Amino acid sequence: MRDIEFLPQAQAELLHEVSYYSSLRSGAGVRFQAAVESALDRVARHPLGGAPSPTGTRSVLVKGFPFSIVYRFSEPQVLVVAIAPHKRLPGYWLSRV
Repeated sequence: MRDIEFLPQAQAELLHEVSYYSSLRSGAGVRFQAAVESALDRVARHPLGGAPSPTGTRSVLVKGFPFSIVYRFSEPQVLVVAIAPHKRLPGYWLSRV
């Protein structure tokens, strides 16, 4: 298993989305957070398994939600760059890498 760290912006995105989903329906925020944690567990076990990007990042889908987790991998660390909603402009997080 690899260590997983978050950029402050990515951590803020996660907290914002958990809060947003919690406001929509009881338990939705918990389900979103669990789906993100499940995706991060997959990344920690198989960091090269995410879809590669020319920017040197990789991404995995958050099952059941319209989000991707964008990350960089440099042994032994995984750095989460963004919790990226699919509706947002692609690559909005590029200034972070």
